[in-house]
Amino acid sequence: MSLPVMKRRPDRGLGNIRSSLGSPQRNIDWVLISTVVILAVVGAFSIYSATFWKIDSDPYWFATRQVVFLIISAVTLAVVMSFDYTLLNDRAYFLYGVSIIALLLVLSAGALRGGARLSFDLGPISFQPAEFAKPAVLVALAAYYSESRESIMSYSQFITGLLLVGVPVALIIVQPDLGSAFVMIVGAICVMVMAGAKLRYLALISMLTVATIAAAIVAGIVDRYQLRRIEAFINQNSTEESLQQYVFQVRYAKRAVATGGWFGKGYLQGPLTNGKFIPVQQSDFIFSAVAEQFGLLGGGLVVGLFGLMLFRIWRVANLARDAFGSYLCAGIFGIILWHVFQNIGMTMGIMPVTGVPLPFVSYGGSSLIAFAIMIGLVESVHMRRLR
Repeated sequence: MSLPVMKRRPDRGLGNIRSSLGSPQRNIDWVLISTVVILAVVGAFSIYSATFWKIDSDPYWFATRQVVFLIISAVTLAVVMSFDYTLLNDRAYFLYGVSIIALLLVLSAGALRGGARLSFDLGPISFQPAEFAKPAVLVALAAYYSESRESIMSYSQFITGLLLVGVPVALIIVQPDLGSAFVMIVGAICVMVMAGAKLRYLALISMLTVATIAAAIVAGIVDRYQLRRIEAFINQNSTEESLQQYVFQVRYAKRAVATGGWFGKGYLQGPLTNGKFIPVQQSDFIFSAVAEQFGLLGGGLVVGLFGLMLFRIWRVANLARDAFGSYLCAGIFGIILWHVFQNIGMTMGIMPVTGVPLPFVSYGGSSLIAFAIMIGLVESVHMRRLR
């Protein structure tokens, strides 16, 4: 008895999926997406726990806005990852120019808050150009260095890259926003390391950073309150009355982390988180809300998720099909790493307070969307690595 002849040709790929193995839709890094989703959920619940007492008429005000920002960020991430990242190579300097114009405009037309002009107020929302300048500068640096086929960066290439990052950094320092300036410098250094920068070049950019900040302080560009933050960091146990407004938030944030124990005090049961002791906990000190309510286990989970996120980004950087994608992922790796270290570090008292948010966890629309753009770029590199 003969077997029936199969007349229908099998579909390409796995099962009934008709696309090839190199199709972008089949190469999404779901592990990376999952870490973002979990961190965003943890952030939304933590923000509610730290803010429900702030507005009596609407305890969900901050949490609702954060959810709206997350929806916008999810759409942004999906749109960015759907485009071929190589298209940005030809548009890199246009995006860079737009970011420079935005940074210039915010210095003259931005809202003045606490002695700094960081954002545009657009009614119910605000727009912070420095957050969006981070991916734009990385794209420009990655595009510039990917043009070279040499394994070792020349001095002229280093100087050009230094100018590319130096202009936006200087404009951000003038705002002044030292935290974002440092973040951008770290991202640029990671791109330069991947592009073959020599050790003496990295030492030079470090010295120039210190010299630029020192010059800004001497010229009076850096406001007094930022200098007091550094002084408060050095003297965290000071009883000086003039330093108390800068010291007490860090003091209570550290206490919240320390008293969380292994398993925390329970959701909405943290006396420091729910007791109005840390006024800007939803943004700068959100990790203290996680640690007090969920303890070492919850805080360790958040840190572990960031570790997994960074590992996946580093993996994509090594799997990228071209230097442009590799450099881009390296810069994003550096920016997210520094954000995590700086934010958790200032909560623990090992870093000065700079207002740097914890990615996908801290409250804020501009930072959320900017991080979504960066993760979208990483996904785009991963999805097209086989083409």
